[in-house]
Amino acid sequence: MIEDTFRHQGMRRKLVDEIRSKGIDNELVLKAIGEIPRHAFMDPAFLEFAYQDRAFSIASDQTISQPYTVAFQTQLLDIQPGMKVLEIGTGSGYQTSVLYKMKAKVYSIERHRTLYKQADTILTELGYKAKLFFGDGFKGLPTFGPFDRILVTCGAPVIPEALLEQLRPEGIMVVPLGSGIEQIMTKVLKNNNNINEITEHGVFRFVPMLKNKVNGGENV
Repeated sequence: MIEDTFRHQGMRRKLVDEIRSKGIDNELVLKAIGEIPRHAFMDPAFLEFAYQDRAFSIASDQTISQPYTVAFQTQLLDIQPGMKVLEIGTGSGYQTSVLYKMKAKVYSIERHRTLYKQADTILTELGYKAKLFFGDGFKGLPTFGPFDRILVTCGAPVIPEALLEQLRPEGIMVVPLGSGIEQIMTKVLKNNNNINEITEHGVFRFVPMLKNKVNGGENV
């Protein structure tokens, strides 16, 4: 059972205040971050880092994203309860949890089998009912689409065409675009006539999104 003490909760309140001070004003996003035990997604030895507003290394040479970055991407998505959301890059499962806490129907793909299994275990222990898949995020999940929102949590060199096809008209995709060490946070609004409105929202750093690079066994 995952322990969530008054100390953990107090640290989360300070984190929420810090994120709010940096410009996050979507109360549903802030509420979700205030409820989720981020320490559950990290090694217990690093509790002191769990509620700092910084990214941190996890297994498979990946990172658990900075809470501000998680909040920023989620705020751009403008999620409403009941929306079907596709996440590319489950990672630790922390961003997945934020989407779930906002009452979205969450589908998430991870290309590292180790992370996929770890995230599935943690989310199950927390009682968060997201649907996780092991596979290539570039391909998305056409069987389960279309999606109201698509969130890419790794740096993509281009907007994957397969994901655009799985985005519902009037849907929103948020993706960090760029093949270097820095990416431009990009918001794509898909119109009914399939013309995309693209806006840019600042510079961030993510691990790269790799095509046809599934690690740890066959796709499920």
